[in-house]
Amino acid sequence: MTIDRPVLLITNDDGITAPGIRALIEAVKDLGKIVVVAPDSPQSGMGHAVTIGEPLRLYQVQIFDGIEAWESSGTPVDCVKLARDIILNYKPTLCLSGINHGANHSINVIYSGTMSAAMEAAIEGVPSVGFSLLDYRYDADFTIAKDVVRTIAQKMLAQKMPDHTLLNVNIPIATKETFKGIKLCRQANAKWQEEFDKRVDPRGKDYYWMTGKFLNMDEGTGTDVEALAEKYASVVPVKFDLTDYTMKDKLQNDWGDIITK
Repeated sequence: MTIDRPVLLITNDDGITAPGIRALIEAVKDLGKIVVVAPDSPQSGMGHAVTIGEPLRLYQVQIFDGIEAWESSGTPVDCVKLARDIILNYKPTLCLSGINHGANHSINVIYSGTMSAAMEAAIEGVPSVGFSLLDYRYDADFTIAKDVVRTIAQKMLAQKMPDHTLLNVNIPIATKETFKGIKLCRQANAKWQEEFDKRVDPRGKDYYWMTGKFLNMDEGTGTDVEALAEKYASVVPVKFDLTDYTMKDKLQNDWGDIITK
């Protein structure tokens, strides 16, 4: 199919009414044809979940002036699948997911619905980016984030990216005066240390509220966590091939008596 101008698929995991997705649209709306397909409610932390046990609903909505927009009852990954197979019937030029309210650096990439939506598009051969702002507030200031989004989208459009390109971009809380720029990084070795706050409901039954803290165990340099702390936006190229090739080679040697070559 011949496309006269770039087609930018926009999605998120905070829901179609979240301020972050509106900021993302505003940042790139003049760069091509914009098609929005996003969940009808917040889907944070859904990871790469897909809906298989119930029907998916899909409705066209008039939320953004002059922008084709659809809301779905499904997950962020469902939204990308519906966009590709039902709404567009062709591959968009780029998929931009976000702007997420909250961090998706380091290990968060595993849990993130924002990044899973972008990953699903990348699996389908669409160069994709997940954008996140390190501010969980509903009324977060997206000024710097919009600048970062536009800069990266323009660069990706100007230089043809490999089909399966997937970038994880996080933006610090910063002003124009404190923001340092954009850094290419590696994913930090970090994790969440969960705690479960046990409570009792009005009927006397126990329930649990998950809390915890983020632990950065990486003492090296060049990480996304380090860059963000220094007020840089971090860009981490991500692969969805999860093979540990170093361990594969080790097992080939150590388990040679049971491994068929």
